[in-house]
Amino acid sequence: MDRPTSSILSRRAALAALLGIPVVACESIDPSILSAVLGSVSGLSQSEAAQGIRAALSNGVLSALGIVGRSGGFLDNRLIRIPLPGKLRDVQSTLAKVGAAGLLNNLEVKLNRGAEIAAPVAKNIFMDAISGLSVSDAIGIVRGPNDAATRYLQDHTSTSLTRLFTPIMQNALANTGALRLLDDVAGRLKAVPFAPKLASNARSDLIGHGVTYGLSGVFHYIAAEEAAIRANPAKRTSEILRRVFGYV
Repeated sequence: MDRPTSSILSRRAALAALLGIPVVACESIDPSILSAVLGSVSGLSQSEAAQGIRAALSNGVLSALGIVGRSGGFLDNRLIRIPLPGKLRDVQSTLAKVGAAGLLNNLEVKLNRGAEIAAPVAKNIFMDAISGLSVSDAIGIVRGPNDAATRYLQDHTSTSLTRLFTPIMQNALANTGALRLLDDVAGRLKAVPFAPKLASNARSDLIGHGVTYGLSGVFHYIAAEEAAIRANPAKRTSEILRRVFGYV
């Protein structure tokens, strides 16, 4: 085998290793594309890329949970504060005009307090999701936009995270008294003419609403941490972060 042919096959083998595809599949890839892909990841292995992404996301999760998982983390943060869902928010707005929205305002406070309690408890759920992150997209994520890893995690884990986070949120809302207060609100609305009646599944709606907004708030700050790691070398606090994101 002559040296040019051997070199081409070596590059194909490298590409296969990076993308997790059989070597034979590289036979159909245009040589110019092959060279461009290999050149863009020169010196960066698949394992390093995946490890760097996981480290960045782990840092992001810990940072995010530290921000949202404290008193006022949701409630006092205009970027991620959780509003009441649908009908309750409409009633709250109407009653606020006549200074009678106190009960619903209190429910909103308790909803946000529940999210502040629930988020840190879910740390292991996020970490498990990160540890199971596929490496097949590692290179593309490292080279992607500032929130590429966060989006990947969000897109690929939101369903499982929602399922696992729901009972944590339910317990937190129960502990803050939000669910009892919701029952009180529902009872009082029955006596208010023309007020919308809450469905029998109002509790599950409130829990689901809290889960959706709670996860959204966490992901907001995971993305912020990822962007900071990419942009600021001082944020690369470990060797693997410096090794991987030094290529960005």
